[in-house]
Amino acid sequence: MFETLILMLDATMRVSTPLIFAALAGLFSERAGIVDIGLEGKILGSAFAAAAAAAIFGSAWIGLGFGILASVALAMIHGFACITHRGDHIVSGVAINTIVAGLTVTLSMYWFSMGGQTPTLSGDARFLSITLPFANALADVPVIGLIYSELLSGHNILVYLAFAMVPVTSWIIYKTRFGLRLRAVGENPHAVDTAGISVAFLRYRALIICGILCGIAGAYLSTAHNAGFLKDMSAGKGYMALAALIFGKWRPVPVLLACLLFGFLDAVAIRMQGVVIPGIGEVPVQAIEVLPYVLTVLLLAGFIGKAIGPKAVGRPYVKERA
Repeated sequence: MFETLILMLDATMRVSTPLIFAALAGLFSERAGIVDIGLEGKILGSAFAAAAAAAIFGSAWIGLGFGILASVALAMIHGFACITHRGDHIVSGVAINTIVAGLTVTLSMYWFSMGGQTPTLSGDARFLSITLPFANALADVPVIGLIYSELLSGHNILVYLAFAMVPVTSWIIYKTRFGLRLRAVGENPHAVDTAGISVAFLRYRALIICGILCGIAGAYLSTAHNAGFLKDMSAGKGYMALAALIFGKWRPVPVLLACLLFGFLDAVAIRMQGVVIPGIGEVPVQAIEVLPYVLTVLLLAGFIGKAIGPKAVGRPYVKERA
């Protein structure tokens, strides 16, 4: 029983990683006052760019770089529409998601002729798991050995980076001058402008950070968690990250816990496939796979209590004239 729990928690860490990156990306964006429905599109676009570059150059790190570049480019398009031209944030985000969903498949078919997929990655083209020191030696030690060798060891570097980004994000948001200004611009951009600070520049910087984190999330999906790009492989993770962001009320640690909750449900869904439950029988795979998405809808429907976001989020900023 204990071993099964450890294995499920191990799977939870792997499944939660892209959610953590994407949710933290959304945190930077929304703390600056920009609604980013386009998280889904950035994850998918970066997943394709990372897999394509890794397949061509044979390096997962080059793939990660291209994935980040693709995601930041999409973030800048969103910023150009919402910040520079004060467009509707939701419309811009949905447009990015729609365009990327079609463009990734079209480009992969044109470049690789594999039905919307990229070639299977192997060797240096993937981020491989890392065995921590003494993991093999401690594997037979009761309890502690299993936790260290199975739960903590054996993940790739992006998994560890995702969890490390939570305290880093918390420090940036709450302990730095940039974080103070970021929170201020999401609450009262007029006050920030009055202080002589560029609202647009702050928001663009927040979107660049958002793009970088989404780029890592997408690269993880295609070059670490999987061995290549598949059509629509983001599978709603951008929307689930937004739900986790709201569930966590725009604070890094609660957002992490929300992502782990979604990841645990996803791990349970994978584990329960084909399991026969007494009195019910074998639960349909579709019913199990839909569990995380059902929880997302329930949370967003208000079962978590009222979550109040930054006051200026989603509102176009118009500079007051003297």
